[in-house]
Amino acid sequence: MGSLARDTQWMDAVAQAELVRTKQVTPGELLEAALERNEQLNPALNAVNYLWADRARDHAKRLESSPDTPLRGVPFILKDLNAALEGTPMSNGNRALRDANYVADYSSELVRRYVAAGLNIFGRGASPEFGSVPVTEPEAWGPTRNPYDLARTSGGSSGGSAAAVAAGIVPAAHASDGGGSIRIPASCCGLVGLKVSQGRISAAPNRDETNLGVEHVVTRTVRDCAALHDATHGPGVGDKVIAPRPSRPYMDELRNTPSSLRIGFLDHRPLSGPLDEECVIGVRRVVDVLSSLGHRLEASWPKPLEDAGIPPRFSALWSTNMAVAIEATAQLLGRAPSADDFEAMNWAMGKFAATMSAVDYAKSIVATTTFRRNVQRWWADGFDLLVTPTLAQLPLPIGSICNNPQSPMNPMRVAGEFVAFTTAYNVSGQPAISLPLHWTADCVPVGIQLVAAYGREDLLIAIAAQLEEAMPWRDRRPVTGDVA
Repeated sequence: MGSLARDTQWMDAVAQAELVRTKQVTPGELLEAALERNEQLNPALNAVNYLWADRARDHAKRLESSPDTPLRGVPFILKDLNAALEGTPMSNGNRALRDANYVADYSSELVRRYVAAGLNIFGRGASPEFGSVPVTEPEAWGPTRNPYDLARTSGGSSGGSAAAVAAGIVPAAHASDGGGSIRIPASCCGLVGLKVSQGRISAAPNRDETNLGVEHVVTRTVRDCAALHDATHGPGVGDKVIAPRPSRPYMDELRNTPSSLRIGFLDHRPLSGPLDEECVIGVRRVVDVLSSLGHRLEASWPKPLEDAGIPPRFSALWSTNMAVAIEATAQLLGRAPSADDFEAMNWAMGKFAATMSAVDYAKSIVATTTFRRNVQRWWADGFDLLVTPTLAQLPLPIGSICNNPQSPMNPMRVAGEFVAFTTAYNVSGQPAISLPLHWTADCVPVGIQLVAAYGREDLLIAIAAQLEEAMPWRDRRPVTGDVA
């Protein structure tokens, strides 16, 4: 090889692991290539906010003599939110935790599975504070920029991970999704982003399913999404929501061409608000391609999506979780929380949660439970998939969602207009995937979302592989370009 950093920049994780397995490169060489790319590309992006190169170099040496595993030696980063790796710093996008140099004293179950699969974790991708908004511009770290247009957001809350993958720093990165935070940055950055079913991947030991969030990855290829899913799915100790066990490895679904599926599509907002024409065009293009592949497309969607009472109930749950996050941060800091420790919007959300009674919270739980059952009924009644835009707008310009102490909740209003199509499936618990299936004339990515019935990630991966072949995106390159 010539420059390994350049030669592996656009290789996916499966291909990089194959280089290690066949002894063409060592884990240490793959790591140095990723570190070189990070050094060249990250200054323009501000995607990776923590780096522990020496620790990763030591781990690479151990990987050289370790038994072969599916992803041995592949360089990887964690999102800077909740994904604890023992002995490494984490800020959750919060300036007080950053300034206190908080270091995790345990590893989460998912992170342990990453390590067991052979991934070499060398840093963290930036996140907005507590993952509360769909852009990654925390006051603690500054904005993460989109590799396809540096003036636009990389999305959020997994925006650092997405920017690092889209720029080719790493082939895949950890991400999480409590209201769209895997799918949103995947759409903004031209990536594959699968939100798994609630209970598919363990949130142990310190988190559970009450906040509607799940964890997985953002990737450039469908097979990487499948390979990492195979490496990490399954329950952990004490999980109370456990998705049905898949009948076979997800990697096998790549070769499982789906038969004629009944697919509904939504090319407008179910509730009022803006919708960019490019998002509509993208959905209609995908509808045409799916029809040409032999699937049956119908202009149909779950009618509960038109229930205007659900967004306020989701916001109530979101605010409550923010109050819990503030209290948890105060415990880590060892002192009472202060407004100076948190961004204005998040502090206001926490205060709003304090005004709600236990009955108010219970009513939100009941409402979202009813919504979940009613939404899932559409699939139970005979549909296989739903196609929608991932986002209602193109990636927003940097600074579109920012704190304003005089109007602290305004960012939530702007965010709601941006992410009109994602949060419903956090509430319903269903799997949904964003695929980079449309691009504007000036090469801005537009993600298209496909939603399956609960537990049917297998179907999403199979149809995603079919679309990846029919509408390939592998040759798309961001403006950040190739490394030297």
